[in-house]
Amino acid sequence: MTLVAAGFASLATTWLLYTQILPVEGKIGFVVSWFAVFVLYYAGLTALTRPWTVVADRVATCFVVAAPTLVGAALLCTVIVTVAKGLPALVHWNFYTTDMAGVRPSDPFSSGGILHAIVGTLIEVAIAVAIALPLGVTAAVYMSEVGGRGARFVRTIIEAMTALPSIVAGLFIYSALIVGLGLPSSGLAAALALAVMGLPIMARASDVVLRVVPGGLREASYALGAGRLQTVWKVVLPTARPGLATALILGIARMVGETSPLILTSGASTFLNTDPTTNPMNSLPLFIYNAVASGQPAFEQRGYAAATVLLLIVLILFVFARLVARRRPVR
Repeated sequence: MTLVAAGFASLATTWLLYTQILPVEGKIGFVVSWFAVFVLYYAGLTALTRPWTVVADRVATCFVVAAPTLVGAALLCTVIVTVAKGLPALVHWNFYTTDMAGVRPSDPFSSGGILHAIVGTLIEVAIAVAIALPLGVTAAVYMSEVGGRGARFVRTIIEAMTALPSIVAGLFIYSALIVGLGLPSSGLAAALALAVMGLPIMARASDVVLRVVPGGLREASYALGAGRLQTVWKVVLPTARPGLATALILGIARMVGETSPLILTSGASTFLNTDPTTNPMNSLPLFIYNAVASGQPAFEQRGYAAATVLLLIVLILFVFARLVARRRPVR
């Protein structure tokens, strides 16, 4: 009853302040003001019949409940807005089966699609994961199982690289390969830039996972006569499989959504290219960036539709990784 009374009283007070007293407006400000007034009313009404310890607990509960609710609402609104703005293009089958070769930004949705961007994203991320995953897990094994001064140095470098801006990774590949060696802008160059970004994330997350594996499992393996390599391969890595899959998800999520390194390395194209070593290769983040920045309403809607497809791809990858990460008994 106290909760309901505080809710109605705070809503009425906030409405009165916004419409009759203060010269302010805006939905976000209204919600924030309502929550602040609600907490004050709720604390005051609770204090009439409860001790201060209960009041403090109720106020803390309000913030604890509000925080995940706010995050969930923001995520839900993002998905809804993205899908709603891209829906006119999403309902056309050719949007998934054709590229933009010969299609103008102002052309109707019945022509052109994002097949070239989808294929480019999958190829670039696959190459980047093939490079970053084994190197990241190997670095994590070295840091957690070998230890010593060298491991501390490697951990420091990886932690510093985790905060590396994505544009720096793209600039490094651009300077070293495209300018330095004269290689063309391609999907391979973009994949290398993504690998530079994903490697420290996978290595750091894998290191944390491997360090929480119970030491008793290692000791039991050594007691049975197994060596360090056999213990890592047969005991530590299988035990840490769910966490390693999570590390892979974090790395892929960072790679899939990056745009700035792709602008410098992959180039933009309107046609389907399955060879990552030659010619520019488009990707979903780069396509979204170019579409939204084009100023053409129809092309902007294609960008929102591509963003919806990108969200779906990330979801599929997440589900697949969780299926792979199902815990199995260590033999």
